This record gives sequence, C-alpha cells and structure tokens, in this order.
Amino acid sequence: MSPRTRRPAKRRLTVVNITLQSEEWDYDEEVSLGGQDYRLIRIGTRGDIDRAEELVWQWSLKCDAIAVTGAREAKARGLFSGNPADIRQVRDTTTRVPVRDGSMLADVLQEWAIRRVQADLPGYFSNARVVVVGSATQERTITVLREFTANVDFEDPDKRTGVPLSLGMNPVASRAAGLGMFAWDMAPELLKSVAHSPAEWVSGRLAHQAAGFADVLVGSYADLTRFGLPDLTGKAVLTNAVSEERLATLAAKGVSLVIDATPEPFDFMVVTAMFEAMAAATITDGHTLSTDDLVTFLETSGLAPRMLWPNGVKRRNRFAFVIHPLSTEYFKKVEALGLLSELPGMGRVVEKTAAHMPPFVYSHVTGITSPDGTEAEGWLISVGGTPKEMLSHPPEFTYSRLLEAADLAKRLGAQIMGLGAFTKVVGDAGVTVSKRASLPVTTGNSYSASGALWAAHAAIRRLGIGEVDEDGRFRGKAMVVGGSGAIGAACARLLALATDEVWLVSPETAKLLTLKAEIEAEDPRATIHVATDPGEALADMDLIVTATSAAGTKVLDIMKVKPGCVITDVARPLDMSAEDVAKRPDVLVIESGEVELPGDVRMRNIGLPDGVAYACLAETIVLALEGRFEAFTVGRNIEWRKVKEIYQLGLKHGMELATISGINGPFTDEDFARVRELALAARAELEQGEQS
Repeated sequence: MSPRTRRPAKRRLTVVNITLQSEEWDYDEEVSLGGQDYRLIRIGTRGDIDRAEELVWQWSLKCDAIAVTGAREAKARGLFSGNPADIRQVRDTTTRVPVRDGSMLADVLQEWAIRRVQADLPGYFSNARVVVVGSATQERTITVLREFTANVDFEDPDKRTGVPLSLGMNPVASRAAGLGMFAWDMAPELLKSVAHSPAEWVSGRLAHQAAGFADVLVGSYADLTRFGLPDLTGKAVLTNAVSEERLATLAAKGVSLVIDATPEPFDFMVVTAMFEAMAAATITDGHTLSTDDLVTFLETSGLAPRMLWPNGVKRRNRFAFVIHPLSTEYFKKVEALGLLSELPGMGRVVEKTAAHMPPFVYSHVTGITSPDGTEAEGWLISVGGTPKEMLSHPPEFTYSRLLEAADLAKRLGAQIMGLGAFTKVVGDAGVTVSKRASLPVTTGNSYSASGALWAAHAAIRRLGIGEVDEDGRFRGKAMVVGGSGAIGAACARLLALATDEVWLVSPETAKLLTLKAEIEAEDPRATIHVATDPGEALADMDLIVTATSAAGTKVLDIMKVKPGCVITDVARPLDMSAEDVAKRPDVLVIESGEVELPGDVRMRNIGLPDGVAYACLAETIVLALEGRFEAFTVGRNIEWRKVKEIYQLGLKHGMELATISGINGPFTDEDFARVRELALAARAELEQGEQS
C-alpha cells in the first residue's frame, strides 16, 4: 500500500451527515477515534432534496467531509417520493470537500462481516437459504455469499434467476413459476420498465414465500421494514446500522443472529457513509479514496462488524438423510400406490416403477435441540428403490438416485447428508457418492458400530447375568468374529478398553497378530487372544461381536454359544440369520441400538417410537449439531477413533440409547426377562450335567 498524507491528529475534523431521513436522530457530538478528534453532525431533511443540496453547499464551506444518505430509508418511510438515484445530485453539489455515500466502505464491511461469521462459526453460510431484500445490497456482498451457497433468492425481479424453495419443492408450481421468471428474464428492458410494478409485486410475493424457508435475510433495515419483517424465529439478519431500538424489534421477531456490518464505537448511531467520510477527511493530498485507505482507517480506529445474539447464542444447522422402502410392504401403506400394488401381478410392477421415481421429501424434521442450545433441522429424502431393485441394477443406477437426492438436499439448505439402510451398502459404500455429491456425505457406520456396542453393554446390564463393575467395565470374555476387518478391528480396540479378555477371530492371521500388537501397545485392560476360527473358545464367551459381512456364510455355530451370551451383529448384510437366532431363545442377538434424539422432535413415522432414530441417522444429526460438515464415515473401512469420537459427541449433544433391537425389532422388558429365565435354566441344567 502506497503511503498517504494524513492530517495532523491535533486538529479536530468536522464531518457532517446530510440525510433525507427525519431529524429525530440528529446529533452534534465531539468524539475521538484512532487518535483523531472529530466533530460529528447529523442533519435530517425529511425527504426535502432541495434542502439537502443547500445544506451540502453550506457545510462544504466549513467542514472537512460530508456523508449523503437516506434516500431509500426516507422513501420506505414515506418521507421521499422521488427516485433513490436522485441522491446523486445532492452528492454532486460540491467538490470542495469529499462527499461520500458509503458504498465503497459498505463493500468492505459487508464482505468482512460474512467472512468473519463463516470463520467464527464454521459452515454457518454453507448452503444457507438466503433472501436478499430490496436492491441496495452491494453486488460484492452477493458474490461473497455465493462462495458459500447457491441458495440465494431476491425480492428484486431484475436479480431473480430462479424460483423460491417453497415452489421448487412442488414440480408443477416450480415449472410454472420457472417459466414465468424465464420469460421475465428474457423480456426487453423497455418492456421491463413499463411492466416493472406488476413484476415487483409478483417477485415480492415469491420472495415472501422464500423468506419463510430462509436461514438468512439480507438488506438495509429500511428495506427489511418495508418488506414486512416476517416471522424471523431462528433466522439470521445481515444488515447495517443496528441501534438498540432496531435490535429490540428484531429480537421480538425471534431473530437468532444479527450481523451488523456497521461498527458502533459510540453511544449514538453512525452510518457507514459517515465512517467513509471520516476516512476521506483524514487524507490531505487530494487523491481519490481507495480501499487501502479504508482498510488503514478501520485498522487504526479498531472498527469491525458486529455479531449480535438478541435471544441468546443459538445456532440452527441443517441436515438431510436418505431413506428407501425396505420391501414392497411399504407401497401398500402409500395411498396412491396401495390399491395398485394389491392387484394381481402389480406388486412387482409398482416396485420396479418406484425405483425410477425422482427423490422426494418424506419428512421435515424439526425440534432437535442439543443441551448447549444448538438446533438441527433436517429432511428425510426418500428414493424409491427397494434392496431387491438396487441389487438388480448396476451400482451406478443407485448412485444417480443418491446424487439427485444430494441436489435436492442442497436446494433445501442441508449442510450434510447421510445415507440410510441399503443406500450405504450398494457399490463402494458411499465413496463414489461422497466424491460426486454437491454436499458432504456420511454413511453413519461409525455411530452404527458405536450404537451396537452401546446396546450390547446395556443389554448385559439389563439381563443381569454378566458382571459389570462400578466403572461400567465388563468382567467377562468377548470375541470379535471378523476381527481383521475395519469394523471388527474398531470394535476390538474399544472392547479391549472395557473387557477382561478379547478373542480376535479371522482367517487372516497376520492381520490379527498386527492388530494384537497395536492394541497391546495402547495399554488395554483386556488380555488379547488370536484364533483363525471360534473353535472351543466360543462356549466360554459372554459377549460376541460378528463383523464379517460374509453374506451367506455361517460364521459361528450358535448351538455352541453359552446360554445368556449377548451376540451383537454389526455386519451389513447381517451375519446371523433369522433361522439361527430362532434356535437359541436363551441367547440375545442384537442387530442395532437406536438413539433417542434430544429436544421435542417432530418427524414422520420411520418405524420407531417418537423421537427415536437409527444410529446411522443419529450420526448425521450429531455432526450437524456439532457443525462438522464433513464426510465423517464413507466406504467399508471405519476408524475406531471415529467410533469413539462420535459416541462422545453424541453424549455431548444429549443422545441417549433408546431401544435395543434384534432381528424382529426392538426388545421389550418381557423379552429380556424371557431370555434371562431361559438362560439361567439352561445354565443350571448344564451345571447339573457336569456334576453328574
């Protein structure tokens, strides 16, 4: 930056704000900022543009710089009936002293405000639904916002390039509105000028609809007031010159975060143009004010945009999660397809047809609230393919549906998307989708593994057969079948911290020996054993984890398992068949642990009790609450540290183990009592046999 000549700090500089707004906020104050003394004067003219020109000329004879403002604000309040562009003639009244309108500094401050929020609150603007009110917002501001989100809508018809999300979710309304806006975009400028009022009305109505779904509203306070300030609960407002009175109004509307691009170093309100005029007043060599000059002024004065939380610090993050029908039974519950699928031979037709349907929103999820006050809002997005249909097509077929779902999630404003059920198994288990998707993708497998172990520990306690000490450590023997795989190894590392003995079972002996050495180097609580098959040790196990994904292969002989043993099947597809499970009613076979979400959760039925989610869905929600918008778990390999981390993050955000599920659904208290009774009876019988 080249050096600039500046006025000596000893002389007080006089800077005047001539505004078309009313005189009720006028002031004449002496202040000091950045080592420079100023006399700051505000004079309102109540929309009288001739009076404003006269005042600019008079004060140019006795002040150091002038700020000219208020045309849009005065027009919004009915004080000025002219064109806001007419303010230029006031600004051009004199060249004797610098006359500034604040547009240059507004660019700097608004960009700084956006980047500061994004840095302090990572991901805050990522994929946010933004509505820009009025036409005063700087183009630079819009450009910066678009670095983080494509979901930017406008009240101004000249800037509108799409349709609001509320219409976009409806294919028919979206097409009609889109054609209308396309026609407007293509219209000649002369026609636009003639028809601008109707276009403004239509665009304003569309913007109001979009504002209902928006996360962020952008605009001057006057434009926001004219727009009508709809219900702003949980939303952010990016504006300028926020007085205590204005902040109170926004607070009453439920605003979560007010981003005030205008600094406020004094106990009276100074607008951006005034700061720009103050910067210009410090320069004596007659050169044109540059961005470098403004940056130097801001640094010297210690000025910065403000982040205000009028209703307490509270953030709302957004997620999406992909679901799909697990069987044709789902279609019988859908009104439009139910009767059709019941007709002879039509069930398979409906199933095949549904697989080609575009993704759609099954449920809007709200009310999730972490103990730290962070909220999560989300959407369950359904794709139509059953597992049978997904397997009957190449993986690319499912990939394309998931990428369409990701595009829908992005338009909805989601910052992360999770894959549920079979969508995270197909092909390379989310790797390709994660690389191609327009937002971060996670499979939820880390929390699924964590949830299964969580459920196993809780099941041991509820059965009351195995011993658990005061610190929650299991005093018994555990086995991991498939211990050389990523999920099995992760489970083994965690079990080694909380169990007396752990047996690692896999035909890949070298991998097991390596894993054994690594676990022992981590100073586990358990003694580690290695085996190529369950063998004779199977009968001594109190807890067994199967993690082989050996579809169709029998991984263990359930008839050799100890009565009262808890088996946790974390493999997908499952290792344990329904037939094997039915053979041993004295053994508890766990498929998953479901998670109770924090807050007053509102979500359509997904086959679980209200407020309860599958662990893979809970992983997506935990990451959203934490603001971790990343591909946390993808592919078939998972890291044990992430399994542990997501468990701890879940506890931080109020997740609780809700249900323990087997192959036939959640276990009840009666189920646990029955297994306990049968297990104890079987053990007593074995003891009698040994004694005899």
